Amino acid sequence: MTGRWRLSLALLLLCVQSSLPSVLTAASSYQFTAYRMQQYHLGQQKHGCRGAIVVAEARSADEPVLTRRCVVMKVSDLTTEKYLEAQRQNAAAIFILLPQNTSNLPFDTVQSFMVSESEVLQRETLIPVYVVPEDDQLLCMYEEVKQAAASRASSIFVRVLRSMVTAMGFQILVGSNSPIKPITDNTLVTLEGVLPGAGLDLPTIIITAHYDSYGLAPWLAHGADSNGSGVTILLELARLFQRLYSNASTRPQYNLMFSLTGGGKYNFLGTKKWIEENLDHAESSLLHDNVAFVLCLDTLANSDALYMHVSRTPRPDSPMHSFIQHLEEVVSSRFPWVGLEMVHKKINLVESTVAWEHERYSLRRIPGFTLSHLEDPKSELRGSILDTMSQVDFRKLKRNGVIIAESLARFMFNLSDKGTPKEVQVFKGHMDFQDSRLSSLMSILTSVPRATQLLDKEPRQMLLVNSLEHEFRRYLLQVHRHTFRQDKRHEPEQILPFSSTRVKPAAFDLFLGGCIAAYLGIVYYAIQNFGYLYTKLKSVLKTKHA
Repeated sequence: MTGRWRLSLALLLLCVQSSLPSVLTAASSYQFTAYRMQQYHLGQQKHGCRGAIVVAEARSADEPVLTRRCVVMKVSDLTTEKYLEAQRQNAAAIFILLPQNTSNLPFDTVQSFMVSESEVLQRETLIPVYVVPEDDQLLCMYEEVKQAAASRASSIFVRVLRSMVTAMGFQILVGSNSPIKPITDNTLVTLEGVLPGAGLDLPTIIITAHYDSYGLAPWLAHGADSNGSGVTILLELARLFQRLYSNASTRPQYNLMFSLTGGGKYNFLGTKKWIEENLDHAESSLLHDNVAFVLCLDTLANSDALYMHVSRTPRPDSPMHSFIQHLEEVVSSRFPWVGLEMVHKKINLVESTVAWEHERYSLRRIPGFTLSHLEDPKSELRGSILDTMSQVDFRKLKRNGVIIAESLARFMFNLSDKGTPKEVQVFKGHMDFQDSRLSSLMSILTSVPRATQLLDKEPRQMLLVNSLEHEFRRYLLQVHRHTFRQDKRHEPEQILPFSSTRVKPAAFDLFLGGCIAAYLGIVYYAIQNFGYLYTKLKSVLKTKHA
């Protein structure tokens, strides 16, 4: 009897050992980095995802059951409906694979993703959402989970049995156990510089743009059109008008102030702090004196339409009204195919957020307006990780810059009242917008993500701000760098290491356990009935020999 048990034990060990190599081969691990969806508080509203830890099996968004699964999808797969369905089923996490080169994405795919991205960021969620740059390994994982979802067309019994025996799963887990700490001490930097006019007590024109970017994942938000385009045009205007102001014979009777503000994507907090410092704390400031108007540049690298966003209609005798008339003259005479329209939106004092940067000035009774190719302040184009250089039309960026520069020059020198023909160009030749400089400035601005929460924490982002300050000092006078502490935002750590392990599903363990139990049952039966089986086998052999 003892010999029989030793025989069965040896057979069992042989069976288990023969099954181990395939399992070990399947359990291969792959390390990758994921960028977490941002989380922040703005006023009383909470945005983004609160969750971060992920330990779940990967599934395609096409699967009918997503509960406690990590949903893996491409940019083309993300829709508001699929995102809400994953939330409804309490998915463990959502992973979005971002192509290395987004310029190859179809226009419709980009627009659809931007719309979904904007809607996702409007609400808070407990589900961790990550954006992961694509590579061959991750694409292979995506294709396999996609194929697994497609196989559900077969019968349930066949599908379950096949998955238990042959299917391979992907276990995704975060590789960091360190707690996520909120950032509560952001620093907002605002740069200002002035070109003094010819005379004393002159009115001041302020040209401003915010330089930070925004998107689903801050580390992937480069903000080319919004608002790298506004910053690029502002820096070119500073260069061109510096040439006019450097010559006493062409220096107008206006002070021209340029301002680059931080925190634009978060309720224009940098602009708010800068205005408060100049009006409430500074003993002397150009904002205290005669401000003709403020021109805010926002998202100007596309479209054949320009919108002038105002909080109140300018008075007919005001400088802002006169400048808008010059804008209309330049557009109608040189760029008749460009639509120019005024959009009037009153400021709702009950709301804690503002739609455009000029509203920060309007709240302090400083006249101003925002010029943009966007009509809707809630447009998805104002903040997306797909807002890259590929979305910039440099011909239209240059055209919009020329419109602004020519209109400013005609206004400040009062060329229309002097009978100067509308077709006359002030900026031409070496005084024109340079294509190479526009491309270079845009490349520098989009070379690193410019999310507000990164600009005062990361070396490359801090170097970018220093580069902008250098551009100001190169062309402007009285350059100042204002630093404001902001303690109302909460932004956890953004980058986390992950690993994907290729494993058999849990059902395979049950199947393997059942096979082993069946084997042991057969062996046990054979041992208990050895004499009977031996007699039967002997009789069968005798029959064959006969």
